[in-house]
Amino acid sequence: MNLSTQDAMPVAEPVVVARELKQVYKISRGFLHPADHLQAVSGVSFTVQPGKTLAVVGESGCGKSTLARMVSLIETPTSGELLLGGVDVVKASPQQRHALRRTVQLVFQNPFGSLNPRKKIGTILESPLEINTELDAKSRAEQARAMLALVGLRPEHFDRYPHMFSGGQRQRIAIARALMLKPALIVADEPVSALDVSIQAQVLNLLADLQQELGLAYLFISHDLGVVRHIAHDVLVMYLGHAVEQGEKKTIFAQPLHPYTQALLASTPGIVGAGAAKKRIVLTGELPSPLSPPGGCVFSTRCPHVIAKCHSERPPLRELSGRQVACHLAEQFIQPA
Repeated sequence: MNLSTQDAMPVAEPVVVARELKQVYKISRGFLHPADHLQAVSGVSFTVQPGKTLAVVGESGCGKSTLARMVSLIETPTSGELLLGGVDVVKASPQQRHALRRTVQLVFQNPFGSLNPRKKIGTILESPLEINTELDAKSRAEQARAMLALVGLRPEHFDRYPHMFSGGQRQRIAIARALMLKPALIVADEPVSALDVSIQAQVLNLLADLQQELGLAYLFISHDLGVVRHIAHDVLVMYLGHAVEQGEKKTIFAQPLHPYTQALLASTPGIVGAGAAKKRIVLTGELPSPLSPPGGCVFSTRCPHVIAKCHSERPPLRELSGRQVACHLAEQFIQPA
């Protein structure tokens, strides 16, 4: 039976749409000197669908945490469009931004520093409801207890203090707090990097279960591709504020086409795709300063395949072999099926 257009299943609206997002910081050099401008994020675009995870990866200083702060409404982009639930954050009124903050919540890196040590867990979980809703104390407590159970903690934990919990348990509490307002998007900024490897797996499994049960979208910030392999659907690789490769995880992990992505994958134990190098790729030199990025390709000062064109012409992010990649030489890394 043929379905008409009217009978077709509706396409879910993206939770987040970013178009050419930029974040530029003005750095003062004193009264007698002109200010410098640090371009932390340079024209990054992406989409996150309900129930999906976009992992943003790269070295420290690549701009991924700045991107997280923009999406979580801690910072306003210098330019570009950022749509949450179809509303442009950059152009939104203060009232709209206040409402949008309920739809996106942040899980921080350090579970030992993100919880108030002077407050009981129940009070910590109830606080978002007390501030943002008109629920009475009994209803707030009921929802907080239900959320504790959802993240795998016991009822007696409700009246305990943060210092009485392990790192993994504290991160579960932080996740529970982020879910209290029923957001559509969780921005997770290195949420397992401070945990033991065995505990990391438990927290990642919890995040995956919650995503499946609640239909959550995740923007997952990480430098660890071993972690990204387990949690992500799509991957955005950043270098010095620029997106250098992005697409489906399975496509990029199987055959990375940007030399920086190849180096990241080759340095991660246990990840060897069809196009990944069999030996470790050692990048020479230091990450350039974002105050004075290289001309041409931003990776040109460390790339093992650099040619003259790379120093003079910045490669555009273009469609190639099932993903987007910003490299003049990307075609030469495509391997036959």
